[in-house]
Amino acid sequence: QRVRRVRDAAVEDGGLRPVSGVGEGRREGSARGVRAMPPSAKEKAGSGGGDGRFFSTTKKGETQELRAELQSGQREKKVDAVKKVIANMTVGKDVSSLFPDVVNCIQTENIELKKLVYLYLINYAKTQPELALLAVNTFVKDANDPNPLVRALAIRTMGCIRVERITEYLCEPLARCLKDDDPYVRKTAAMCAAKLYDISAELVVDRGFVDALRELVSDPNPTVVANAVAALNEIAETSGDDSVLALSTAALQKLLAALNECTEWGQVSILDALAKYSPSDAKDATSIIERVGPRLQHANSAVVLSAVKVILRYMKSVDADSEQAVSLRKKLAPPLVSLLNSELEEITYVALRNINLVVQADPRILEGDIKVFFCKYNDPIYVKLEKLEIMIRLVSERNVDQVLLEFKEYAQEVDVDFVRRAVRAIGRCAIKLEKAAQRCINVLLELIQTKVNYVVQEAVIVTKDVFRRYPQKYESIIATLCENLESLDEPEAKASMIWIIGEYAEQIENADELLDTFLESFPDETAAVQLQLLTAAVKLFLKQPALPSSHDMVQRALSLATDDANFVNPDLRDRGLVYWRLLSSNPDAAKAVVLADKPTVADDTHALDPDLLDDLLARIATLASVFHKPPEAFVARDARANLVQPDDAEAYDDFDLDNAPAADDDRPQPVAAAPPPQLAPPAPPPNGKNTVPTPPKPAGNGEVDLLDMDAFDGLGGAAAAPPDPAPAGLLDLGGIPPPPQAA
Repeated sequence: QRVRRVRDAAVEDGGLRPVSGVGEGRREGSARGVRAMPPSAKEKAGSGGGDGRFFSTTKKGETQELRAELQSGQREKKVDAVKKVIANMTVGKDVSSLFPDVVNCIQTENIELKKLVYLYLINYAKTQPELALLAVNTFVKDANDPNPLVRALAIRTMGCIRVERITEYLCEPLARCLKDDDPYVRKTAAMCAAKLYDISAELVVDRGFVDALRELVSDPNPTVVANAVAALNEIAETSGDDSVLALSTAALQKLLAALNECTEWGQVSILDALAKYSPSDAKDATSIIERVGPRLQHANSAVVLSAVKVILRYMKSVDADSEQAVSLRKKLAPPLVSLLNSELEEITYVALRNINLVVQADPRILEGDIKVFFCKYNDPIYVKLEKLEIMIRLVSERNVDQVLLEFKEYAQEVDVDFVRRAVRAIGRCAIKLEKAAQRCINVLLELIQTKVNYVVQEAVIVTKDVFRRYPQKYESIIATLCENLESLDEPEAKASMIWIIGEYAEQIENADELLDTFLESFPDETAAVQLQLLTAAVKLFLKQPALPSSHDMVQRALSLATDDANFVNPDLRDRGLVYWRLLSSNPDAAKAVVLADKPTVADDTHALDPDLLDDLLARIATLASVFHKPPEAFVARDARANLVQPDDAEAYDDFDLDNAPAADDDRPQPVAAAPPPQLAPPAPPPNGKNTVPTPPKPAGNGEVDLLDMDAFDGLGGAAAAPPDPAPAGLLDLGGIPPPPQAA
């Protein structure tokens, strides 16, 4: 009654009148123009307006109702029933029990119903292979249907049903469809041949389907050409035989002609095929590049990257210093830069990973566009880190000042990880550019003056690498580093500072005091710090033997390193025993080993192996170019023999920033030493006693580097028994006693 009174009052006051077919809440105004709100899309979907209603049902016992509707004689009911089955299948419900009833609906002239049934068959044919055979006759019949859409639908469905027993029935219809008069059927059959090859490669070869695909490359229809090329590419990737797609001159011209008329994804397939073609000479390469050049302006980034891949491939046939090569490099720069303007950070990252490979191949392409890679404040961290890598690869003496200003700004941001990478980038610039090293050192000193803990520690690590790159230079900054000893609490920073103190012990007045502060906490330090402390103590003793404290310090370090009661690291114990034996037996050998000239740190800008880089450049615009790994490293195949083993490829992966090995640390790494020769097992000692090994003799110039001072990899394995005391008559350096006897 209250509702009725409100309605009557509204009619009298505003001239509103009820609308037929609409509830009490919906009125249409005749005087004030008030209209009923249109129903929402959700209301339409739930009220019978669209196919979305098939997803909103929550009935129990629905399977029996669906079976009854599938067996109905009315076509509309059958279509709705199959749509409900597809909807349940889409949301993850198991409707395989309806397989016979759905298959019975396949005998129809309704294209919509036939598509739905075929979709159901593709999904459940593997679990019901016996019942799937019941539909084979219908497939064969539909493959001869006068309607090209039905023929293409049948051949596509048979190719998608990955049941080996159906393949023998597929061959005859596929052979006819590959030569069909309708281009839509031919292009569908081309992709079906590639799917059949994945199921039974021998069958495809024996039936001549590969040759038929090669014939389709010369088809007058560009879409058919694109699909045929895509199918041959797929077969070549699966078989590992690039000769499958051997292009003749006539076929090459057909591909170039079809490039302008097919779809964008067809263009990608054709460009991938062109990237595998080897031009006969520079003129041939130039001609193809001119035809491919317009693809650099395409709106699809995949087409652009594929065109870049083709041009980079053919530029190898052109003289690198010629005007033509310079012109091509200028043409490549704008499309690569435009890829960075995407609104999606993910696309930007993919573009940066590919640009990273391009810059490694030829930095001259983007050497004038380094400003494009300056980091924005709102860039995600993964985009910033990739831009840092590219800037380091593009830095030169002409733009180093501008880049250092950017890195200095980055080192003052709030993101700790990004700040650390920025400080490391400054050190890498110093290692890469010798003439700009002093400017990089000045920037590092300015950052150390900020007294920010993690900045100082990262600067110490970087400075150690600079000292290794330029020995006996820039020692003036050691005093500044020593002023910040108390702020060092990370193992890597401690190890770097200890290395600096030991390496320049003769130039640091209080080197013994500085090392003594670290030695007090020796048992609590990590293995890397302990190894460096041991080596630094020995260096101090050898460089300043007259210093009384150095004698006591090396004795303490050797005792701590070889004391079994402390459960020391086996590598540390082995190194301690080696040093002890050298110091107590042969001082010349000790100096030759410990104070030997170490190899300088090399520039790690071009870290990828040249062969791997060439392989990745041939795979631009694929996942391999994003991961910087060959496909065999991350794609599981049946033939496991082709997988790259860990020992076969040691190239670092800077895509995985958290679990990267030591070589992927963005800092210059020590040059790996040659593997030691294989020694024969020692002969049994006479009379059950150990014999004293002969100390190593210096080679030629007296420089013997048996131990890598910076690679914290010791001798490994179980701790060996220490040798007997040195026999009488061997030199004793500073009164160092021989190592203790084994129990």
